[in-house]
Amino acid sequence: MLMGPWYILVELWNLLTPLTLLYVAVSTFIGIVIGMLPGLTATMGVALLTGLTFGFPPKQAILILICVYVGAIYGGSRSAILLNIPGTPANAATCLDGFPLAQKGEAGPAIGLATTSSFVGTVFGLLCLAFFTPLLGKIALEFQSWEFFWLAIFGIVVCGNLTAPTDPLKGWIAGFIGLLVSLVGQENIAAYPRFAFGSDQMRGGFALIPVLVGVYGIAEVLGVMRETVVPRVVIQIQKVLPRWQDLWQYRRTMLRSGVIGVIIGAIPGVGEDVAAWVSYDFAKRASKKPEEFGKGSREGLIAAETGNNACIGGAVIPVLSLAVPGSAPAAVLLAAMWLHGVRPGPLLMIEFPNYIWEVTAMFILASLAMLILGLSLVRTLVKILMVPRPILMPIVFVLCVIGSFAISVRIFDIWVMLAFGLLGYPMRKYNYPAAPLVLGVILGDMADVNFRRALIRTAGDVTPFFTRPISLVLVAITLFTILARAQWFRRMLVVGSSRVKASLSRG
Repeated sequence: MLMGPWYILVELWNLLTPLTLLYVAVSTFIGIVIGMLPGLTATMGVALLTGLTFGFPPKQAILILICVYVGAIYGGSRSAILLNIPGTPANAATCLDGFPLAQKGEAGPAIGLATTSSFVGTVFGLLCLAFFTPLLGKIALEFQSWEFFWLAIFGIVVCGNLTAPTDPLKGWIAGFIGLLVSLVGQENIAAYPRFAFGSDQMRGGFALIPVLVGVYGIAEVLGVMRETVVPRVVIQIQKVLPRWQDLWQYRRTMLRSGVIGVIIGAIPGVGEDVAAWVSYDFAKRASKKPEEFGKGSREGLIAAETGNNACIGGAVIPVLSLAVPGSAPAAVLLAAMWLHGVRPGPLLMIEFPNYIWEVTAMFILASLAMLILGLSLVRTLVKILMVPRPILMPIVFVLCVIGSFAISVRIFDIWVMLAFGLLGYPMRKYNYPAAPLVLGVILGDMADVNFRRALIRTAGDVTPFFTRPISLVLVAITLFTILARAQWFRRMLVVGSSRVKASLSRG
């Protein structure tokens, strides 16, 4: 562990080349633009760039994607503050106080606070990434086929539960549809084709990037093109740099939101939008002036932006240690690592012992670029918000097609992208979250292979799935997550807790 911090400095020094710094600046700028344009999400941005950077050297490609990821999550705060429209779902909570501040003539200070809060949150998240990933990786070495199967099921159940809070059944349906989609094509043990229907193209299965681009990209294009109202941009921007007193005054809010963001990010499939809302809620509960929230509270703005950016580092922790993404953009980043020959998971510390420190160094550069560009190019970036949608969306559609085609150079992947785009649009319309579907596609292979491998090892005996200690814990948590949404189970818990309190008071 002692060599870790030193290796981060060494890797930072190695990355400080003119070409690399150019990549960092350009890709972070692209990420900010993608994030601030309503309808373009961080997931779609990372997915598009994954295809476009396929021919790059692995280290440079991953660096570019990390910069786009960090830039996009931050960039959504611009449109949230100036338009009252979150550029990405992660910035929805920012609208509550960012736009009222802009209406008061404080758009500049609001952007400055959002930028510095995002920087603090990202740095806090990457520090946790650097020091907790090796620890979680050592624990993950105890996992075997039985545990990895339940880990995949747990990730899908938790993701569906948290991304569809009003009706978790919709989230679970989406997740298990993703599992079924992942089963199409030749399975990995005996190479037997499943659900191929005699098609050679279907024997290869559905590639992850076309599915991602379709569900997020094409669905977003269809949704945005239906909108007819073009909002007016608030352009009165003066002073941007925040005062030190404002930042120091809300240091506890930043720390609290950073911790919340990292914890939520580490939960498979939840993502930055949930982290922002939970951070905002905790800040409001702990605030001395909760009545100001929703009316232009700087504390609320800081909490939301710190939480969603801290979630980035938290979401990458399970990516590197367990090969399980903590958010939708992290899922695309995981796919990109696979495409470029890196195998995240329990063996990462053995096969690539310094890779965690390399990723941390990349995040540091991305965070610095986000801070510098975010504070220096305010008026330039605001003008991008004025690009008409009829001009922007066809460009996005072309990039979706190129990104899907570039991975395997197959026309079939374009059809897959369009099919999942047509599936993703009604899913959004009827409140079926896309994140569980994507997570199901990613984790489906892990669940399928480990389930059958475990049965082969035990000659068909399923008892180890329920008797091994780690498996038993995962089964219990998964069942509790499902049952906790049932009213009868919640009433039973309330009655049980009241009885316990009564017996303790009598004792």
